[in-house]
Formats: sequence, C-alpha cells, structure tokens
Amino acid sequence: MSNRILVLYGSYRSDRMGIRLANFVVDRLRSRGEEVEFIDAKAIGLPMLDRMYKEYPKGAAPEALEKLAGQIRGADGFVFVTGEYNWGIQPGLKNLTDHFLEEWFWRPAAIVSYSAGRLSGARASTAWHGTLSEMGMVVISSTIGVGPIAQTLSADSEPIGEGGKALERSFPRFADDLLWWIEAAKAQRARKAPPY
Repeated sequence: MSNRILVLYGSYRSDRMGIRLANFVVDRLRSRGEEVEFIDAKAIGLPMLDRMYKEYPKGAAPEALEKLAGQIRGADGFVFVTGEYNWGIQPGLKNLTDHFLEEWFWRPAAIVSYSAGRLSGARASTAWHGTLSEMGMVVISSTIGVGPIAQTLSADSEPIGEGGKALERSFPRFADDLLWWIEAAKAQRARKAPPY
C-alpha cells in the first residue's frame, strides 16, 4: 500500500534552481510506488500570513487555504525542499507552513536542502528542524543536502557529475528512513488517538 506524501517547495525567484531538486524528490518517491503531491508555494500564492487557517470561521477560509488544509490533513508524511537565504530559511516556504498548525501534527517530516554553494543549505536545514518540530511533526534524522545545485542536477532534474552520483547514492536511505517513520506514525495513530 502506498503512502501519501507531500513534497513542499517554497522559492519565489524567477530563475528557480531548487525546482530541480523538488522534481527529483517527487520522481524518486513515485518510482518507489508512493502517492506524491507536489506543493509549490509560489503557484499557490498565499498572502503573507495575516490569519492562520484555524482563525477563519468554519467554511470561510479562502479556497486555496481550504484545499491545502485538506491536502496536509490527508498526508502521511512531508518532505520540505528548502533553499538557504542568508543563512536562513526560504520566506515563501515558511509563510506557507505558518498558515497551519494542527494540520501538521503527528506525521513525519524530512528536510532536503540546497544552495548555489558547497554548504548545500545546511544552515537552512538546521533552522527548519526546530521549526518543524515545534509545529508538531517528527523530523527524521536523515537529510539530503545538495550544492552546488547547478552542478548536481540538470535542468530536467537528472543527476550530473560527482554531486549527482552522491545524491543518487544517498536518496534510498533517506527514503527508507522517511517511509519507516511514516509507517510507525500511521500505526501509532491507528492504535491510539493523539493526546490533544
């Protein structure tokens, strides 16, 4: 039985390089038989956070917010694909994430980071770990960092060069860890209702 996984991506830049990595993750998870939905913050276009989803009266949330809430609630796990901006996290992805809270609870999240340089978004990945944990997700210990991204994935999201080979080698373990936690969380949710 496949798992429902959301792959979330948040760059709003005109020349988005991280889309290569997001597409790679979606493709590789689908090739393992998983049901994957790609959530592109730029395409959804939520406004800067004024009101969280839960702060709207029932049935009064904007359509895009209502749809996304359902997608998040229906997911078994999440992969956050994040670039690093000035040692920090992408504002577009953070804004999308902050519109919700309880919808994220009791599911695992994985972090895939990238940058134009050799540090592969490691500082953004570290910042996301605490943020996602605070939002009620179990953040898996396996991460993937890609950099320089232009020398790791081609424009059609295929691995290239030594970085691409390293990405191909690391992805199976990353996916195995995510799927282990998805199965564990599903079993626990089926056995026992969350405490709140």
